[in-house]
Amino acid sequence: MAGNDATWYTPLTPLSFLARSAEVFADKTAIVHGDRRVTYREFAAEATRVAHALRARGVGPGDRVAYLLPNIPEMLVAHFAVPLAGAVLVAVNTRLAPAEIRYILAHSGAKVLVVDAALHPSVAPVLGDLGGLEVVTVTDPAVGAEPDAAVGGTSYAELLAAGSDEPLPWAVADERDTISINYTSGTTGKPKGVMYHHRGAYLNALAEVVHSRHTTESRYLWTLPMFHCNGWCTTWGVTAVGGTHVCLRAVDGGRIWRLLDAEAVTHLNGAPTVLNTIANHPDAHRLEREVLVTTAGAPPSPTVIRRMEALGARLVHVYGLTETYGPYTVCEYQDGWARLDVERRSRLLARQGVGMVVTDGVRVVDEQMRDVPRDGSTMGEVVMRGNNVMSGYFADPEATAHAFRGGWFHSGDLGVWHPDGYVELRDRAKDIIVSGGENISTIEVEAAIDSHPAVLEVAVVGVPNERWGERPKAFVVPREGAAVDAEELREHVRGQLARYKVPDEVEFVPELPKTSTGKIQKFQLREREWSGRDTRVQG
Repeated sequence: MAGNDATWYTPLTPLSFLARSAEVFADKTAIVHGDRRVTYREFAAEATRVAHALRARGVGPGDRVAYLLPNIPEMLVAHFAVPLAGAVLVAVNTRLAPAEIRYILAHSGAKVLVVDAALHPSVAPVLGDLGGLEVVTVTDPAVGAEPDAAVGGTSYAELLAAGSDEPLPWAVADERDTISINYTSGTTGKPKGVMYHHRGAYLNALAEVVHSRHTTESRYLWTLPMFHCNGWCTTWGVTAVGGTHVCLRAVDGGRIWRLLDAEAVTHLNGAPTVLNTIANHPDAHRLEREVLVTTAGAPPSPTVIRRMEALGARLVHVYGLTETYGPYTVCEYQDGWARLDVERRSRLLARQGVGMVVTDGVRVVDEQMRDVPRDGSTMGEVVMRGNNVMSGYFADPEATAHAFRGGWFHSGDLGVWHPDGYVELRDRAKDIIVSGGENISTIEVEAAIDSHPAVLEVAVVGVPNERWGERPKAFVVPREGAAVDAEELREHVRGQLARYKVPDEVEFVPELPKTSTGKIQKFQLREREWSGRDTRVQG
């Protein structure tokens, strides 16, 4: 066939994953939610009905459809139903305040909002500002929340009833069409809408399958929010191989352990704070089968890695951003690491690693976009490009141009490049502490503190200092019943790091501020310490 003959070419789209699994694994359980079991045939049928119903409500190609749902079956269906209708999915963070939700709905220009009844209090105050937005309410039997009459709209059951079983093509004309818009956390300003295209979603979903080692036997527990980078594209990836999705409305240690046992879970994803919740729950026990845990959001400390391995979990450490469809790099496990002592192996596993199989690789560069030496000590900014980097920010060409200056996406993360080609983060550009002209990595200090057996969680930020400009301060959540004081922790750090890196202050706190995905929000801690002291941008 001639190379320019377009008949051989099929645009890539993750819609094809459900089409295939509905045919190959028609009667296999695709989704588990409490007592509810959904087969792949039923999964595809519901997606088709919802797509038809959206079209009947005037949703056309490129229109945005917002979903404000926890990890329940309807949210998983949305990842196929909305693009099947030719529209763009806007999955909204369920923990946002009403004003934040209003901004995202208005900025995206969503035509329809599908919302969980339990989340009506988050939307009721702002619907009056969003004229023309149609609301559809999902009532989850697992919680039994009653819809708020003030929200109005229709029910999800009515939406389904308005649909049709007439087959729709599980295909797109242009693989570069937008499939979803995911909004950033907005800690340094208004949230930005990150546009994913069908091609990137397809490829990154397959990368998740490869690097998290998914198969048809996978039973994936949804500890990661589906609204977060479309569940790191695992919504599409697990579906591609005909695995089983085990839904979880919210991260709860006891519930997680019950599902790990009762549903024979083989995989889960989550930030290190989620792993802490699992490892330190009273119900924690040695797993009957190996569970592959893919973690990201912050570098996992060697302590977290050791604890999870002791329970029988196998960790895969990945790194990425909303702008890179979630994970972009992976710390590939090398032959010989298993023979290393746990301390050395944990340090290697905590690195961010190398570009995933579908990427164009990852670089660490200086301000002139030159590669830094691969010496494990020279810091630079981590930059990426390729199929699984966003198309751009929705309706924000200036921010898009700035993010892609020099032809690469700028992460804002600082790291080093090791001789073996593995990248290791040192900090966010905004988190690095500059003390008396010396750069101090908060990640490095946190790892040293976290290695103390009395520490459950820790966050380190720079605080104002008249002599040095700023100095590190540690906020520590101690383990229940642990007896430790600030000087003991400082002495523990002195045994591992240079003295100038030792925090001047240690404050014990009951909990740390976090995002809905478990990331510690250091900007809140910094704002408290710097309030009235400087005018730098916080975040």
